[in-house]
Amino acid sequence: MSSHYVGPWRIDIERRDDVARLLPAVELARVAAFALSAAGAPSPASLGLILSDDAELAELNAEHMGKTGATDVLSFPLLPPEFYPDHEGKAADLATGGFALPAETFTLPPGAREHLGDIIVSVERAVDQASAGRGGQTGAVAWDARSELRLLVTHGVLHVCGWDHAEPLEEAAMRALEQRLLG
Repeated sequence: MSSHYVGPWRIDIERRDDVARLLPAVELARVAAFALSAAGAPSPASLGLILSDDAELAELNAEHMGKTGATDVLSFPLLPPEFYPDHEGKAADLATGGFALPAETFTLPPGAREHLGDIIVSVERAVDQASAGRGGQTGAVAWDARSELRLLVTHGVLHVCGWDHAEPLEEAAMRALEQRLLG
């Protein structure tokens, strides 16, 4: 694992064995930090990014989402959406984001970083989607695997920060922000 400090954030990146190295970890940390900043994430804070493969994502997708098969990215936020600024991409139907808000706020020690959550990306899926011309938000963008990986990291960070795409308005807002961040 490597830790990268970008602005007020620490991005902890772990690459599973035998996962392709499409981009340097420092570049992935910059992509994540850029998305955290745009989403108004509290700071200083940390975020975990795990680069894995389809087999692990399929297992996690079944366990945590109840879905069969691999997916390209899964996010595991630790803070409810209320900890982030309001925006059109915030899930409208989740009053507490599925979290039970504590009666009291936990105070961190001075200088400690709050951990925002973790993201796990299938680099294998990024490569496959890009090589098949099924990249981008619509699945119809022909670009390289590095660009697809940048998108998946950005997408995962936005989910950690309370963004969603279940409803048309949410999806339009989230996709527009992703395009702006990757532009």
